[in-house]
Amino acid sequence: MSTLGRPLLGPLFRVCLVLALSAALPLFADESPERLAGLLEQERMTVVITDSGLGGLSVVADAAEKLRRHGGFREVDLVFVNALFTNRGGYNGLPDRDEKRAVLNSALQAMEDRFDPDLILVACNTLSVLADDTPFARVESTPLAGIVETGAQQIAAFLADHPDATNVMFATRTTVEEGDHVAQLERLGIAQSRVAAQACPQLTQYIEQGFDAMDTELLIDAYVDEALSTMGPVDGPLSVSFNCTHFGYSLEAWKRAFEDRGVDVAAWLDPNRQMADFLLPQSSKARYPETAVTVKVVSMVDIPAASIDSIGRWLHGVSPATEAALRDYDRVDDLFEWRSLVSRTFD
Repeated sequence: MSTLGRPLLGPLFRVCLVLALSAALPLFADESPERLAGLLEQERMTVVITDSGLGGLSVVADAAEKLRRHGGFREVDLVFVNALFTNRGGYNGLPDRDEKRAVLNSALQAMEDRFDPDLILVACNTLSVLADDTPFARVESTPLAGIVETGAQQIAAFLADHPDATNVMFATRTTVEEGDHVAQLERLGIAQSRVAAQACPQLTQYIEQGFDAMDTELLIDAYVDEALSTMGPVDGPLSVSFNCTHFGYSLEAWKRAFEDRGVDVAAWLDPNRQMADFLLPQSSKARYPETAVTVKVVSMVDIPAASIDSIGRWLHGVSPATEAALRDYDRVDDLFEWRSLVSRTFD
């Protein structure tokens, strides 16, 4: 465990939001927030990265390669925990926010107890919104970082640099309905009128089954068509943000959908590729000749062979170590308690 003894920046470790709010602290700043300094000075670090599905593995892959090249630590252990508790509905199948929060709290506590991490990255937009309200986040436990903050900062940075630009955000229905990205953007000075949000029901399942499959491409094409029809004519630069961790796997299909409609995209924004960047300040670069990075994947539910093949093929070109960990994942039946916390049965 980290010697810091308490969450680094309050109930939810909002490093990326702090960086966004301070002009003196860009994303790769040498100056780290005071409570982050202790973590960055360690020789060895264990980071748990969690998602309610396999989208967060792209965060793992990105972090594994960057940390290895950066040389800021002697050893880094990355543990991906699939926080999905059943393949028959998951968090979105629960009736209310209280049950979702209770199950996530149980999962977070299990991650701390089993893996003794220095940091937990919640690489899921739906779970990031819930994590801040869990009892786990309010006690003096392992610090948390959520991807919603990273995504909001990324959008805000582009729109601030391009005053006449608009962003279209693609996300799950739950993320769009929660409205946390738009709320954080407003706090960062971005008018709501500059951000369009398009919900994409079922797309995560299609991507897991085949990120480059024809059915997936057709569904993406339909959502792009719906978003552009709702927005109307686009004046000025347009950025596209993926605010579901799965969506970046199918980047080429998104590009084709916009190109087929003659719409130029000025920037493709994927917070997965920035989530772990606060662990890579220039001041720690090459502190060690090399960083030994290990990757482990743990899941309480079976991961279908089709999902392993789809996501594994994508990971192969980014981080072979992450691909290997997925193909050799650890199935842990009792990873965390959930049945006593929900009112419906999933059997």
